[in-house]
Amino acid sequence: MTALLALPLVVGLWLVTGGRGLPRTTAGVAALVTSVVTLGLAAYAVVARPAVDQAWVPAAGIRWQLVVDGISAPLVVLTAAVGVLVAILGLRHVPEGGSAATFHGCLLLVEGGALGTFLANDAILFFVFFEIVLVPMWVLIGRFGDPHDARQRADAAARFVLFTVLGSMLMLTGILLLVHEAGTTRLSALPVAAADLPHGVQVLVVVLLTAGLGVKVPLVPLHTWLPPAHTTAPTAGSVVLAAVLLKMGTYGLVRLPFASLPEGWSTVAPVVGVIGAVGIVWGGLVCLVERDLKRLVAYSSVAHMGFVALGLATGTRAGLQAALFLNIAHGVISALLFVVVGGLKERWGSVDLSRPRPALRETSPHLGFALLLGFAAGLGLPGLAGFWGEFLAVYAAWSSAATDAGAHVLRWCAVAAAIGTALAAGYALRVARVVWVGDEVPPGTARFDADGGERVVTVSLIAAIVVLGVLPAVVFSVMTDAVNRVVGG
Repeated sequence: MTALLALPLVVGLWLVTGGRGLPRTTAGVAALVTSVVTLGLAAYAVVARPAVDQAWVPAAGIRWQLVVDGISAPLVVLTAAVGVLVAILGLRHVPEGGSAATFHGCLLLVEGGALGTFLANDAILFFVFFEIVLVPMWVLIGRFGDPHDARQRADAAARFVLFTVLGSMLMLTGILLLVHEAGTTRLSALPVAAADLPHGVQVLVVVLLTAGLGVKVPLVPLHTWLPPAHTTAPTAGSVVLAAVLLKMGTYGLVRLPFASLPEGWSTVAPVVGVIGAVGIVWGGLVCLVERDLKRLVAYSSVAHMGFVALGLATGTRAGLQAALFLNIAHGVISALLFVVVGGLKERWGSVDLSRPRPALRETSPHLGFALLLGFAAGLGLPGLAGFWGEFLAVYAAWSSAATDAGAHVLRWCAVAAAIGTALAAGYALRVARVVWVGDEVPPGTARFDADGGERVVTVSLIAAIVVLGVLPAVVFSVMTDAVNRVVGG
C-alpha cells in the first residue's frame, strides 16, 4: 500500500527536481513505466485489500492508515488507469512551457496525491494527500496550458489556486471541528464517534465540509474556476482534472459529511439537491450556446456533477450507488471527450464552433466516432456508461420523496434533472451537426486521424464506456457491501 503511493510520488518529485535535463523520450518512458507498475499495485490492492496502520504523529493522534473498500476501490483503479493513459499521451506530445520531465513529474504527483486521498483512513491524512495535488495541477495549467494566450493561462491558474485554497480552508476547519468533537481522526470510526454530537454542531460541520468540498466537485455557484482551467489546460491536464480531481471532491462528500454525520447531512441535503439540480440545468443551457468546444465539455462536467450531488442528497442506498457509479462513468466519458477535443485543438489551432469545419466523419472518422460516442454516453444513452448513474439519481430523488422531509423539493429536483437530460441531448446533437457532419469537404483537403498513441487511449476509454454500460454490475458488485455499511440495506 505504501509502495502504491510512494512510487508515483517519488518518481514524480525526482522528475520535477532532479530529472529536468532528461531527454523527452527518457522522461516519458520513465513516467509510463512508473504508471504501469502503479496500476499493477493498484489492482493487487483492490483484490487483496491489505491495510496499513502505523503511528504517524502520535502527539496529535494522527496515524498512517491506508485501506481499500468498495467505495474507494473503483476510484483507485480509475486513477491508476488514467495515469497510464496520460503517460501515453505525454509520449506523443509534450506542451510548450517547460521540460518533458517537469510535465510528466507533475502528472505523477497528481496521480500519487489522488491515490493517497482515496486510500487514507485518517481525516488529517486525507487532507494532506488532498492538498498534494494542487501545486502540480497549478503548474500544469499555468506553465503547460494554451500557449496562444499567456494572460488567459495566468488567469485560469490563479482562479484554480484561489478557489481551491478557499475550499481547502473551509474543509480543514470542518475536519478539525469534527475530529475534535468526535475524539478520533479515523474515518471508519467517525460515524459511531460522531453519532451523539449536538444537532447544531453536526449541521455546522456539514455546511463547512460541503462548502469546502463543493469547490472541488464543483457545485454551482462555486464552479466558475473549472471552465477556464479546462479550456487552458493541456490535454493530459484536462483529462486528469476531469477524471481524477473532481472525483476527489465527491469522494470527500461521501466519506465525511454523508457517512460521518448522517443526521446533519439530512438537514442540509435538500439544499444540496437543489444546487445539484440547478447545476444540471445551468450546465445544459450553457452548453447549448457555448462556442468553444473544450469549454462546452467543461460545462457538461458541471451538469454531470449535479447528478452526483442529487444522488447524495437523497441519503438513500440507490442515491449513493448512483453517485459512486456516475463518478466512475464520468471519469471515463470526460477523459475520452477531452482526449478527442484536445487532439482537434492541436490540429485546428482552436475548437471554435462558430467557424465552419470540414466534416469530421470524412477527415477523421476515428476521432469523429469517439467524439459522438462520448457525447452519447454523456447524455445518458442506454447501453453506455452514463445511463445508470443518471437514471438511478433521478429514480432515487423521485422515490425517496414519498417519505423524506424534503419530499416536494427532491421531487422537483428529479423533474429538473430529467429536463437536464433533454438539454444534454440538444447540445450533443448541436456538436454532432457542427463538427461531425460539418461542411462539405473541398477536394484536396488534408485528412488526419488519430495517431498510434491516441488510438490506444481512445479505444481503451471506448471499451470502458461500453463495458460499464452493458455490465454495470462490474462496479455495483464491488461497492455493495460498503454502501450497505454506510446507509444500511
